[in-house]
Amino acid sequence: MKSLVVGLFVAGLALPWSASAQEEKDFDPATVDLAKLIECRTYDVPSYNAVAFWLAGTEGADARRYLGFTEVTSANFLLREYRLAKPVTVFGRQTSRVAFTNSGPMAVLDEADPRPLAKALEVEAVIDAPSKFMGERVISQTSEKIGDSTISMRVSLNVSTVSSHPGKTLAGCSYRLDVE
Repeated sequence: MKSLVVGLFVAGLALPWSASAQEEKDFDPATVDLAKLIECRTYDVPSYNAVAFWLAGTEGADARRYLGFTEVTSANFLLREYRLAKPVTVFGRQTSRVAFTNSGPMAVLDEADPRPLAKALEVEAVIDAPSKFMGERVISQTSEKIGDSTISMRVSLNVSTVSSHPGKTLAGCSYRLDVE
C-alpha cells in the first residue's frame, strides 16, 4: 500500500498532522523550549504539532514575535527561515537562525563541514558527497494499526547541507506522521 504523508501547509510552516481545537486553546507559549524542539529532546509528534500549529495559527505573527522570530528571506522555497532575537544553543553550538522544513525545526549553523557534528550526534550519513551531506538517526518510531490504515510516527535527528546555504550546516529534528 502506498504511503501517504499527511501534511498541511499553514502560513508557510509544514504541519504533519492536525491538532485539535482544544490542544490549540490549551497551548501555553511559555512551555516552548526551542533548543529541546530542535534537538529532539522530550518532544513527540503531537507535542511538536501543538507548537507548529500555534506558530502557524491565526495568532502566528504574535506567536513568532513572542519567541523573538523575525522572518528572513530564504533562498530555498522548502525552508521557512527566521532570525532569533537572542541566540539559542543547540548541540553545543550557538545560532541566531532557525529554519522550518516540512517536518520540523533545524538550526542553521555556521559550519561548512557537517561531518564532525554528525559524528558527535551519532547521525549516519545517507548521502555523503562533496557537494551534499544528509544524515539521520531515528530517535523513536511507532506504528499502530487503526482499521485498514497503519499510522506511523517517527522522530529523527537530521544533519544536512543544502546548496541554498553554502558554508552552513542544518541540524535539527524531524517529526513525521505517515498513514498507509
